[in-house]
Amino acid sequence: MKAPEEHRHKAPKELKIAIFTASTSRYEKKKRGEAFRDETGEKSQEILRKLGYTVDYLGVVNDDIVMIRHMLLETLNRDYDVIIINGGTGLAKRDVTIEAVEPFLEKRMDGFGEIVRLESYKRIGAAAAMTRAIAGVFRGKVIMALPGSPDAAETALTIFGKELPHMVFIARS
Repeated sequence: MKAPEEHRHKAPKELKIAIFTASTSRYEKKKRGEAFRDETGEKSQEILRKLGYTVDYLGVVNDDIVMIRHMLLETLNRDYDVIIINGGTGLAKRDVTIEAVEPFLEKRMDGFGEIVRLESYKRIGAAAAMTRAIAGVFRGKVIMALPGSPDAAETALTIFGKELPHMVFIARS
């Protein structure tokens, strides 16, 4: 048996995944008690649940390094295998998810962002280069920072969703 197949065979059969979204506009509505939808969070949950994973949607935080790190630390201290943060991966001043997450990554999965940008490029053209989507590992847990667009998150999770058990297995090896 080749290494990837062997790893997939040994990988956990069940995963517990946490999802939260960094969005100033949604956070402000939440703070004011107004109704809002987190389409990207909903799409991420839908895709991952269809793959058979247990998914906890943790809600929306502001595009704020401290708030994102606080939520990330909360999830890292719980029994999640994978943590997904949607939004805040662009080039705007308020897009700080990458800056919030990078210091926690013991190992980066550089190919993740490259593949997300490549597949997005095929769909939307050169604008795909404006995402700084990243993934990596911290203490045996996989962390992914995805774009805030439902379509981009769907692209990333459709490509990598089935590989999550394999990623977790390797992260824990």
